Amino acid sequence: MNDIANPAIITQLQSLLGPEHVLTDATEREFHSTDVYARGQLPLAVVRPASTSDVAQLVQLCAAQGVSIVPRGGGASYTDGYTPSETSSVVIDTSRMNRIVEINERDMYVVAQVGVTWAALNEALAAKGLRTPFFGPFSGLTATLGGSLSQNSVTWGTGVFGVSGESTLGVEVVLGSGEVIRTGSWGAANSVPFMRSYGPDLTGLFMGDCGALGVKTSVALRLMPRNAHVMGVSFGFPDFTRMASGLEAAAKLGLNLTNFGLDPALQEGQMGRADAATAVKSALAVWQTSRGVVDGLRQLLKMAFAGRGFLRNATFSAHWVIDGIDDASCRAAVAKLRAAVQPFGAEVPATVPTVANAMPFMPLYAIRSPSGERWVPVHGLLPFSRVEGFRAELAAYYAENAVELARLKVRYGAMFMTVGTNAFLYEPVFYWQDDYTITQRRLMPEGYADTLPQYAANPEGRALVDRMKHGIADIFQRHGATHLQIGKFYPYMRGRDPQTAKLIRDIKSLVDPRRRLNPGSLGL
Repeated sequence: MNDIANPAIITQLQSLLGPEHVLTDATEREFHSTDVYARGQLPLAVVRPASTSDVAQLVQLCAAQGVSIVPRGGGASYTDGYTPSETSSVVIDTSRMNRIVEINERDMYVVAQVGVTWAALNEALAAKGLRTPFFGPFSGLTATLGGSLSQNSVTWGTGVFGVSGESTLGVEVVLGSGEVIRTGSWGAANSVPFMRSYGPDLTGLFMGDCGALGVKTSVALRLMPRNAHVMGVSFGFPDFTRMASGLEAAAKLGLNLTNFGLDPALQEGQMGRADAATAVKSALAVWQTSRGVVDGLRQLLKMAFAGRGFLRNATFSAHWVIDGIDDASCRAAVAKLRAAVQPFGAEVPATVPTVANAMPFMPLYAIRSPSGERWVPVHGLLPFSRVEGFRAELAAYYAENAVELARLKVRYGAMFMTVGTNAFLYEPVFYWQDDYTITQRRLMPEGYADTLPQYAANPEGRALVDRMKHGIADIFQRHGATHLQIGKFYPYMRGRDPQTAKLIRDIKSLVDPRRRLNPGSLGL
């Protein structure tokens, strides 16, 4: 069913991109305007450009007619980053912008369009023995380069190289006027995108901007050799304090590709969901990434003996993936990390990080719990010195709402990660019984949803989760936290000192004079 209120712009968009690349079907518009957690306003259309020129022309067209432009990446986010705040909107689906333009092995950079997924880029670079320093989130099968840079995502490479934006050399961006700019050395006459640092850091302006300052069309990322020697380390801990201390001690060494900690609720929920087919794929992947027949057999035997229950006797767990230029350097790094963590916990078989390294981009099982419940996280990055204070206030908040949480069958847990050597990512998670959104059903592996328990719509439980999400965001703010995928959820502009807030608004007015780029994102 079509219910378009502005048929003139639809005709113009169809003339520009072709009718097949302008979606007006109500179901498609609903899918592309619904993230993993919530639905935005139903847009006028979903457009699928293939080039920077396409994007520049459609931005000019929409802005001139007062229609907002909302760019969308892989769709796996949950903070209203690409959910339109206005009905007079067009959502840009970047899935056709999926070309890897150049892999320059001499100058060590790669240029790719923003719709390329991290899994696709990783595969192309692996064939050449290369990788980007940050090389994707766990959702890399779906997550795109453009979406991740707009969200400053984390995971692979984060332990050493920080968030996704820190690996970026330059970006090609369409501003709200339709003008196209390039940043870093890429924006200089007769140069190539080999350096980010050339005068003011304009590249950084578009990292984590959630599409509020420009529509990224291509990106240039730094390359480095891919280390063939990779090992995992896992520890169990009796309580949160010791786990957090272990994560902090390991982070300060700057040795791990990625790391993550799990509380009791997440331990089973995140690690125990894979079906038999995925288990077989995991075993095959572990075998293929082993250092030989003997090492491969040893890893598979560890997996077999450990099974899925090896962490049940540990209340909290943490896992690290470490790489090195050769076996000796990798083992030396593991030994140093192990020595730093041993005072706080007990080492257990490294099944989890071994499988994670072998299959870095897993299907999106985690958007529902193994019991079929809906899922949504909240997160914040804190300095190590403020983690315990935040946790204490969070525990009191859960206690205040304990009766309602129990009545509405809302469960909670948490996942943790360190970013670089200086930040602790704390991610509270909610699970509750509720029906599916269109996006959840499409993003999950085909048929998987049908194997889970099904629940009726639960608006009361959903409302409690939403209220508590905002409450937790407020607690984070009181403890000085920062956030990654800000979208339209986190209070980015609240609490800014007046002069900083003015500068941000002035920049928005300069790059988006009609204020048509993703209105409401970043609180603008």
